[in-house]
Amino acid sequence: MRLFITTSLFVLAACLTLSSSTATASTATASVENLHETLTEAMKQADALGYQGRFDLIAPAVNAHIDQKFMASKSIGRAWKKLSEAEQELWLQSFSNLTVANYAGRFKGYSGEHFVTNAEQDAPHKTKLVSTTLVLPNDDDVKLNYRLHETEAGWKIIDVYMNGTVSELSLRRSEYSSTLKRKGFDSLLTAVSEKLSKFAAGNVANDGTQITTGKADAP
Repeated sequence: MRLFITTSLFVLAACLTLSSSTATASTATASVENLHETLTEAMKQADALGYQGRFDLIAPAVNAHIDQKFMASKSIGRAWKKLSEAEQELWLQSFSNLTVANYAGRFKGYSGEHFVTNAEQDAPHKTKLVSTTLVLPNDDDVKLNYRLHETEAGWKIIDVYMNGTVSELSLRRSEYSSTLKRKGFDSLLTAVSEKLSKFAAGNVANDGTQITTGKADAP
């Protein structure tokens, strides 16, 4: 009887460990898929919502599933620690708004686009890598790989790799750090503000590093 109980407890513990491991593994994927669900909904309702409607729809999902503070700080490198608390808050807000605007300004139409989750795997520094594909019926599919780390609020995205290799965070750091170093903090905020205005007006530049769906919004 003692052997039976011991064996049963061992099996139960193993099952619980497996269940816990599976739950943890699926959480990173779930975070990415939840973001994708919102982006898909924004595309499907693009015309009815307009830019501001898409912005309002996407913002909560972006803030829930992307670690905006982490990315905002890393996007300007060592300069982050040199900013005052007030400046850090200003930059975080500007960065967050631009992240949402990027999605709202570019995901502005729907013709059958959809996301496919391919795999999740462990990555360096206790992060996870979730590989996905954005299927574009009228264009080449786009590989989107997400790096996530675990926070108190769950797994959150800290970088996106376009075509599987081009780091969004690295591109932003190159641009923002350069502007900050050459022109100062106020000029950086002004540059971001100008980008926000362009997105709101439907003036989205196709620079080959971002995805754009649908037609431009009417000014």
